Amino acid sequence: MTTPDAVSASFLRCLENSRLFDQPYNHWLLSEALPEESADAIAELPWGPPPVSDTYGKRETNNASRTYFGEENRARYAVCETVAQAFQSRPVVDAIQKACNVDLTGTSLRIEYCQDTEGFWLEPHTDIGVKKYTMLIYLSKGPNCSHWGTDVLDESRTVVARAPYAFNEGLIFIPGSNTWHGFEKRSIDGVRKSIIVNYVGPEWRARQELCFPDKPVA
Repeated sequence: MTTPDAVSASFLRCLENSRLFDQPYNHWLLSEALPEESADAIAELPWGPPPVSDTYGKRETNNASRTYFGEENRARYAVCETVAQAFQSRPVVDAIQKACNVDLTGTSLRIEYCQDTEGFWLEPHTDIGVKKYTMLIYLSKGPNCSHWGTDVLDESRTVVARAPYAFNEGLIFIPGSNTWHGFEKRSIDGVRKSIIVNYVGPEWRARQELCFPDKPVA
């Protein structure tokens, strides 16, 4: 069983070896973000893709069917607890603050598990200001998913890059007025699995989505 310390160590190595790109805004590409055992365990969680209709380009269209590493799922599934404890830990928070030049004081950890299927798309958006950090870790395997990465757009809403999609790889950016990103509608032959890790400000109202709703990061 992988421990929080092992998850932390894996992510710290990943962050140290991440590749920074400064156009059209600072974003980091990640490899081997989690221990393989943990990444596999998340991908194998017993939650099938939610039966959703058109997203209209927004995840919040289907808020009722979204899944988080909140208190209930942390208690029920060991991998949710382990990963949440790792990203709540002081070494990981400190490393993110240093590497990404961001202040996470008083923020709360939010981890969403996403399973996107055929028809999914996201319109260009910048993330709301209450999100102080955004990271995606991709969790699907197979030859048909290499084009499933997140689109990175410039301020004219033109796609200028696409994050490589591969198992246990990912993307970090610090939300700002220019951090346009999305997912152009394209074929999804299977299930596009990922986790989205955010640190959000104290004004975040949906407390049930937070890993530790009464415990901001140190």
